[in-house]
Amino acid sequence: MPTETDSPAAAAGTLPKGKICDLEVSRLVLGGNLLTHYTHCRDQSYVLDLIAHYNTEEKLLETFALAEENGINTLSVHTVDWTHKIMKKYRDLGGELQWILCPTASVEDPDLKEYKEEIRRLADLGADAFYVWGEHTDVLVREGKADVIARCLDIFRDLDLPAGVGGHGLDVVKASEDGGMDPDFYVKTFHHHDYPSAPADPNALEQAYGEVPGYWCKDPQETADYMKGVNKPWIAFKTMAAGTIGPQSAFEYVFKNGADFVFAGMFDYEIEKDVAIASAILQEELGKNRARPWQG
Repeated sequence: MPTETDSPAAAAGTLPKGKICDLEVSRLVLGGNLLTHYTHCRDQSYVLDLIAHYNTEEKLLETFALAEENGINTLSVHTVDWTHKIMKKYRDLGGELQWILCPTASVEDPDLKEYKEEIRRLADLGADAFYVWGEHTDVLVREGKADVIARCLDIFRDLDLPAGVGGHGLDVVKASEDGGMDPDFYVKTFHHHDYPSAPADPNALEQAYGEVPGYWCKDPQETADYMKGVNKPWIAFKTMAAGTIGPQSAFEYVFKNGADFVFAGMFDYEIEKDVAIASAILQEELGKNRARPWQG
């Protein structure tokens, strides 16, 4: 763990990197839910308390250091102020993790005043890139308000930072592409359905994702097929279906089927193994001509 006098070890190892604009990003990115004490535990609420007791400030600083030591150079997290303070402390101690942040302020105000204020604050804190939150975009597209997503992207661009669009539903990506929003990257859910708690009949699914049954990518084949024609870096998230798919199966599936980067929630003790798995898959896949060419 970094201290007031020590800085974390430099990023090392064989984990490949790619580009999002001018930002060099490790193909495996430290995901944010566990860092903010949130996880998809359905009705098992005790899990949230367990994570809060485990991922203390000291443990998060250790986790950040382990990520860097194993070649991860970027993390992504929602707007959770106390987590941001620990991230800033880590940087002040010499840590160099980049931040891809996801503002969660309301987008209902026609002037986006609250949203703009949050973005400026996060930019001043040290954000390296932004994307529009999937919880916002799913609703905006469903309600015919996709133009708000474009306005959010303009706010990011005014700060001269990479600007992305996130979403659970593929309709979000389609709305962005059809509407000429031209984001710098996408953050889209992607996981297979070969796990015990997967929906029994995916063809009957009406929603883009559902906590029960636990799925976050309604039609992974449709997603893979559509993304073949999208020439933007694609960060896949929920690749392990909130912990129900092992990293070997998850990373192999998403990288082979088109994703360029992965957000992965990891406890400190999982990082070394997950990096080794991702690195081995990437070392093999980067030399191949995928159906979807590598972006970034």
